[in-house]
Amino acid sequence: MQLQLPDPGLDALMASRALQNLIANDIRHNSGWIPFSRFMELALYAPGLGYYSGGAAKLGRDGDFTTAPEMSPLFGQTLAHVVADLIGRTTPQIMEFGAGTGKLARDILNELSAMGVAVHRYSIVELSGELRARQQETLRGFPQVTWLDQFPAVFSGVVLGNEVLDAMPVQLVTKTAHGWRERGIGLSPRGFVYRDRPCDASLLAQIPHAELLPEGYLTEVHPIALGFVRTLAGMLRAGFDYTGHGGAALLIDYGFPAHEYYLPQRTEGTLMCHYRHHAHPDPFYMPGLQDITAHVDFTAVAQTAVANGLDVLSYASQAAFLIDAGIADILQRTPASDRLRYLPRSNEVQKLTSPAEMGELFKVIALGTRVELPPQFARNDRSHRL
Repeated sequence: MQLQLPDPGLDALMASRALQNLIANDIRHNSGWIPFSRFMELALYAPGLGYYSGGAAKLGRDGDFTTAPEMSPLFGQTLAHVVADLIGRTTPQIMEFGAGTGKLARDILNELSAMGVAVHRYSIVELSGELRARQQETLRGFPQVTWLDQFPAVFSGVVLGNEVLDAMPVQLVTKTAHGWRERGIGLSPRGFVYRDRPCDASLLAQIPHAELLPEGYLTEVHPIALGFVRTLAGMLRAGFDYTGHGGAALLIDYGFPAHEYYLPQRTEGTLMCHYRHHAHPDPFYMPGLQDITAHVDFTAVAQTAVANGLDVLSYASQAAFLIDAGIADILQRTPASDRLRYLPRSNEVQKLTSPAEMGELFKVIALGTRVELPPQFARNDRSHRL
């Protein structure tokens, strides 16, 4: 595949080649084949070379993609009102996974402060050294912010994850004339190639009616993301056992329930790469310099959460969740008569909530133990569709 994408600089190109050599050696050390999840893990997280662990700019105009907090402070300001209610029902602690540049944390903390809501600790779990440095710069005026390298064993409060699950390595499976196969990565004289192997039946448990899907069907399954949910559940349940206070998690990402994710027409899956604001399907292009993502199967997330002791508090489109959380009221703080300030904010709300933009593709799933969401979120709850 010939991709017409912007050329990287020499240093970036050399770093990508070093990562390609590291991945190739890993393939050789594993008898010439690794699962796609291992390739994706190294491409994104190999120390010093992976996309999230190297030094390349990720977010914003100079990066590869943008996120809702980068797009508008209204996103974090609106979430802050949900967080305020939840920490009033639990404890004044927040934990965020994959905090980007720190703008979401800053917007939430500023809004909570304006509301008179104190947060004792705002913990950020961040694997990217480059992003952690940017977060520390963005949040230097917030002494309650601390950084962690991994999940704590125990936590009560509110957990946030905006576009976290989509960046977790996935495994690929494809249906052939001889049954389902796992698609992995091997080597050829020209570089990385796909190679299929017999599939462990457990990988297919996530796919409803797998036997009815057409030959040639390719899709993703998400054992690492579901492992994350299991760990999250254990942390929140331990938090209740230790403190007597519940906890809640808001996970925001693009994806579908299983009956939409595994449509017979979605024959190529959802895997996508992002490089300099260009989206394309080739994960072998410049490893380490591009993001690799897959949509989230929210049915599997919900089922895993429930199986591990959490409740599904809500599942809604991003548009419905933000509207129920009061984004229109926050927009009205800027007078419509002040067109220079109001029109950009109004456009931001449109991008966050329009079905043609982020409003419908992105979903919010709220999980928790011994806690409930405010009653207005029942209006647009789609949990029954999971």
